[in-house]
Amino acid sequence: MLPARRASDTAYEELRERILDLRLPPGTVVYEQTLAAELGLGRMPVREAIARLAVDRFVTVQPRRGTIVTAPSLEDVADMFDAREAIECGVAHIAARRASAEDLAKLAELITAADRARHGADPEAFLRDDHAVHTFLVHLVHNPLLQDAADRLLLHNLRFWRSYWSARPARRTTMISHADLLAALQAGDADGAEAAMREHIALSRQLLHADL
Repeated sequence: MLPARRASDTAYEELRERILDLRLPPGTVVYEQTLAAELGLGRMPVREAIARLAVDRFVTVQPRRGTIVTAPSLEDVADMFDAREAIECGVAHIAARRASAEDLAKLAELITAADRARHGADPEAFLRDDHAVHTFLVHLVHNPLLQDAADRLLLHNLRFWRSYWSARPARRTTMISHADLLAALQAGDADGAEAAMREHIALSRQLLHADL
């Protein structure tokens, strides 16, 4: 029998989703009592959820000001790209050595969906599909320690692009394909997969700077 779900877990996941989809945009003040009432939970589970979100860097607890949804600075964004390069390039290298035929088939489906979304009119669909590609690749290597860090990082990346595109028209040139990465993985080329991921992240970073 599965253990009962904790109220703090429910609060954490709901609050995190509201932050990720910008219902609670950067800079929003988070009120424990209001959120507890909206979620139908006590203040303690909400307080515990906020503490976890602070550790994850999604909210910032400021003395005498309360809790605020973290607004990433330019330095934070640069750090995010550095962290993605450090983690995801290694993931790609490992994945090329470990991916099964079934893994590669599933990854190809996800990449096809993301490429289809690149040519559509809904940037949110691309963000969701692109996130699914990166997340699947991380989980493919079956390393829980790596997975925990990467999952959190990729959620920050998802929120950043949602926020970025909410203030600017989304452009297809910033929706980068994973075709080279998939080809390297299918060939079992670990160095090629690492290089393709590095190029993917570098191009995304360059396009972002060009658009600022």
